Amino acid sequence: MTSVVPDKDGELSLTRNAREVLNRRYLLKESTGTVIETPAALFRRVAQAIAAVDAEYGEDPAASEADFYSALTALEFLPNSPTLMNAGTPIGQLSACFVLPVEDSMDGIFGSLKNMALIHQSGGGTGFSFSRLRPAGDAVKSTSGIASGPVSFMRIFNTATEVVKQGGRRRGANMGILRVDHPDILDFIGAKASGDSLRNFNLSVAVTDAFMDAARNDSDYELISPRSGKIVKQLNAAAVFDAIVDHAWRTGDPGLIFLDEINRTHPLADLGRIESTNPCGELPLLPYESCNLGSINLGLMVRDAKIDWEKLGRLVELGVRFLDNVIDAGHFPVDRIGEITRANRKIGLGVMGFADLLVSLGVPYASDKALAIAAQLAEFIEERAIAESAGLADQRGSFPNFEQSDWPGRGQSRLRNATLTTVAPTGTISLIAGASSGIEPLFAVSYVRQAMDGVELLEANTAFTRIARERGFSSDDLTRRVAEAGSIQKLPEVPSDVKALFQTTFDIDGEQHVRMQAAWQSHIDNAVSKTVNLPEDATREDVRRIFLLAHELGCKGTTVYRYGSKKSQVLTIGHHEPEPAVKAEVEYGGGCPAGECAF
Repeated sequence: MTSVVPDKDGELSLTRNAREVLNRRYLLKESTGTVIETPAALFRRVAQAIAAVDAEYGEDPAASEADFYSALTALEFLPNSPTLMNAGTPIGQLSACFVLPVEDSMDGIFGSLKNMALIHQSGGGTGFSFSRLRPAGDAVKSTSGIASGPVSFMRIFNTATEVVKQGGRRRGANMGILRVDHPDILDFIGAKASGDSLRNFNLSVAVTDAFMDAARNDSDYELISPRSGKIVKQLNAAAVFDAIVDHAWRTGDPGLIFLDEINRTHPLADLGRIESTNPCGELPLLPYESCNLGSINLGLMVRDAKIDWEKLGRLVELGVRFLDNVIDAGHFPVDRIGEITRANRKIGLGVMGFADLLVSLGVPYASDKALAIAAQLAEFIEERAIAESAGLADQRGSFPNFEQSDWPGRGQSRLRNATLTTVAPTGTISLIAGASSGIEPLFAVSYVRQAMDGVELLEANTAFTRIARERGFSSDDLTRRVAEAGSIQKLPEVPSDVKALFQTTFDIDGEQHVRMQAAWQSHIDNAVSKTVNLPEDATREDVRRIFLLAHELGCKGTTVYRYGSKKSQVLTIGHHEPEPAVKAEVEYGGGCPAGECAF
């Protein structure tokens, strides 16, 4: 957590960095660019617009507005960026996450391109599977020509994203996915090898259990033509897996999406298979489906060095009601998206500030106790969210596709929302809240964040500063050396118990990162956005081990980022000259390396 400054109207306290971000991207402005809204007024605008939905169900919005405003101004709960930006404005698009299909026709491809542009313009991010497109060199009967393949069309989507700025406030970002059995898979794996291509895309290979088994056993697997459904070639699975590992080590892309695990646990399997996720991977969605997110600040859920379960429960209930209202309050840029979203009413209630909570409890992130706390929190949030959604269904009705879901078979007689929980990266909203990102460990005890327009924001952990003062090892020289190194592990004057408590993301073994993701995933019905951040000297074998473990432990996807493997990154240790921004990798992140995520 970082130091806060009272709002001018006395209603809330914000860090200076939070104020900088709010002024640049969230607060309403006149046409001249003059800010005409305070942070408190922003939260009032959002609370009022979302609470107004209550009236549609014969309920009084006043109580909800008061509750929402209180949680927002206390920074205990924040919704995703489009809701903060657009609630109560003519744009009115409030969802962060969208998945669009890409059909194997010119109408299908360019229809999705148009819909992508509309979504980006209104503030959302988009995910695509390009697996239905015929491979490069395949026949095109209508023109007697040959197909150029999925990667060539991804370049078109990338260029379009480049010129459509989201709501005038941030660049768009995409997730590009290709099945591992697509004939063009090797081209896809290496599509970002130069470091300059597809900058508005995060890439993930959609792998199956059968492929992962073949990779472990060093056996061959089949490539299937999406046009004919026929086997066109065989490749050695271990060699393909090696290529994935190599490119992930060198560039941070691609990550992995575990398709079978995603579809095994999807409650709407009868409506079709999931092919893609949103840009950061925490929302597997059906084609034309969207979802909105919100996160509880766990760092504020501690009282007397214990988790305040009563307070957390109230925030879970508030978050579910808030996010359900967002579905009705929002405008959708494509009619079909609105129809499917309202039919399934998926929401993504998540968390931020988990590392802050552990510090307040005196529990090191790299410990079995931290894993147990993670699972306990996830289970508690899941149970309370289901109970609140069932209560909403009593008042407002279950989501229309409830009978086609697996919820009745799980003993649930009614439910308002098909899915309820997720863990998003919370890159920007955690900055507003002065909290650590998502479930990530501390990035560094002190670091520089590359924000919008090349602005550098210095982040410093005030809990460490306070402990250093209280225990008598604080000094100006220590502050300087912490800022230069980021980590405190090699500083001799820092006691060993403090070093354990303030381990940073690069001090923690990659396996612990994966186990933490799996601990949360055990009670999350959507997915978990978690980056395994590795130090610069990490090896390819480290990456391989992480990918295999993530699959073994039941994660729905995984991303590995080796520090410095991208030309530009949002978070840097110490004081470095800023490098040119890299669009999606700055705003959302190549799978959110080093905290590079907007939500």
